[in-house]
Amino acid sequence: MELYEKGIFLVEGKLSETADNSIGEGKKKTMAAKIIAAHDTKSDPDVMHVRLDSLTSHDITYVGIIQTARASGLKKFPVPYVLTNCHNTLCAVGGTINEDDHLFALSAAHKYGGIYVPPNMAVIHSYNREMMTGCGRMILGSDSHTRYGALGTMGVGEGGGELAKQLLERTYDMVRPEVVLIYLTGRPRPGVGPHDVALALCAATYANGFVKNRVLEFAGEGIASLNQDYRNGIDVMTTETTCWSSIWETDETTKKYFADHSRPDAYQKLSPDNGAYYDRYITLDLSKVECMIALPMHPSLAVSIHALQKEPEKILQEAEDRANKQLNGKVAMKLVNKIHDGKVIVDQGIIAGCSGGTFGNIMAAAEILKNADTGNGEFRLSVYPDSMPVYKALAENGTIASLVSTGAVFREAFLRPMLWCRGYPSQWRILHPSYDPQLSEP
Repeated sequence: MELYEKGIFLVEGKLSETADNSIGEGKKKTMAAKIIAAHDTKSDPDVMHVRLDSLTSHDITYVGIIQTARASGLKKFPVPYVLTNCHNTLCAVGGTINEDDHLFALSAAHKYGGIYVPPNMAVIHSYNREMMTGCGRMILGSDSHTRYGALGTMGVGEGGGELAKQLLERTYDMVRPEVVLIYLTGRPRPGVGPHDVALALCAATYANGFVKNRVLEFAGEGIASLNQDYRNGIDVMTTETTCWSSIWETDETTKKYFADHSRPDAYQKLSPDNGAYYDRYITLDLSKVECMIALPMHPSLAVSIHALQKEPEKILQEAEDRANKQLNGKVAMKLVNKIHDGKVIVDQGIIAGCSGGTFGNIMAAAEILKNADTGNGEFRLSVYPDSMPVYKALAENGTIASLVSTGAVFREAFLRPMLWCRGYPSQWRILHPSYDPQLSEP
């Protein structure tokens, strides 16, 4: 991976130092610039004033947002607002306080018109991928990992104040961001997954601020080698690079995704116009990415698994010292004691969340573990599919039985570890103020 702190044109899909148009014209030809322009309510050259297509929050954030908007005169939700119950699903804090929050969301959806996603049905981002994304759309969420770029949708994670403003029909105002090209080539080697690519990208860009508050725009021939789950897995973790948003070229793989989820009209071909100009760029050869492991206390503190296997004491001691310095003595972290006979011992394995608990990831894990055994010792492998429909599909094709036979524990979907629902429209309650569940179907 190479980082270039200089501008570049994209001409006929290739990197170029020059183009037939000027830099100013080229900046308007990126996918990001075109999508922002379609949502901008003013013609200010320096500051954008956008309105979003939809909003989304989970059960840690939606109460404060809605109460703030109510105190400021909220009458109805002006755009679709998805209220998921995936972070505090267990209702384990303060007795029933989390359940009270869930009932608040349900009543708000009834009163103001919204989309209520019940507990244990959907991770916030997985639901939005399946049901709310669309090529050229913009979604604002009160969760940092609001990223749907691989589906042609610019997702932005913000504080609740920005969502309250949208509920009051005000604009999201921000200095126009620079756009960084992520130029993908090659294809991943067998065994290298989306998290490996994401961790490599985080490690290369987080500490130096290379992409901070900028848009990551993914293009290049390497995209074609990635299935949609793989792209989504990389994209959702771009938050850890400190970028503001992301957007990818779309293709037949994206088109099939929307068709498979009964939303073919949500697809359109997205690509940079010829002569698009980027403020800086990164070249990423997918064939050179290794299997990675993230160390405490941030995903950018990542090393290759081969490096860890080669020098476990050195790497874990450095990580332990760094973490304990950050923890300032409040908690003692011990990592070196996980080394036994020169090998790192793992206490538990978790496959979960909107980037990990996908159908493809779980199928891959089942294939790796086929006819194997996770043992009966301290190690425990827990698998959380990112949706109940995915759960159903895995049950029907025998994957759950295969994993459970190895000693894995298969659980229902939720976040921390997380959850989502790959549902069909009939599986979701789209509520409006006039909706009465006793009288009609939603």
